[in-house]
Amino acid sequence: MPLLLVGDESEQMVRGYIGSCTIYVGTCNNDIVAVCAVMETEPGTVEVKNLAVTQSMRRQGIGRAMLNHVESPLNPHTISLGTGETPSTLRFYKSCGYEVSHIIPGFFTDNYPAPIIEEGVRLRDMICLVKHPQH
Repeated sequence: MPLLLVGDESEQMVRGYIGSCTIYVGTCNNDIVAVCAVMETEPGTVEVKNLAVTQSMRRQGIGRAMLNHVESPLNPHTISLGTGETPSTLRFYKSCGYEVSHIIPGFFTDNYPAPIIEEGVRLRDMICLVKHPQH
């Protein structure tokens, strides 16, 4: 659970979706360094509910590798995910081929009990992204 709370700071939110997810784990020297929770929302469509990499292992391609791994066995037609307005996070997902599909105004302020601050930005809206992998 601790690494999942890096990707989603609310234990209540994580507990709400984790039972419906397939969990992928990335390891290095038998230590868990990454986790990706994916939920099938309808046939051919999956949603990345949580992606987290330990702080010391970031910027080494592990997050990208986790996303690529999710695409391979599931072979989905559409992958969606939601994230906050943090510029570096949006750049990361866009560099992985995701495009902004829509925005859910007030998602973080309405659904989380305490303010979430990332890179000095208070998260308010959820930015929803989508990718259509090539088959």
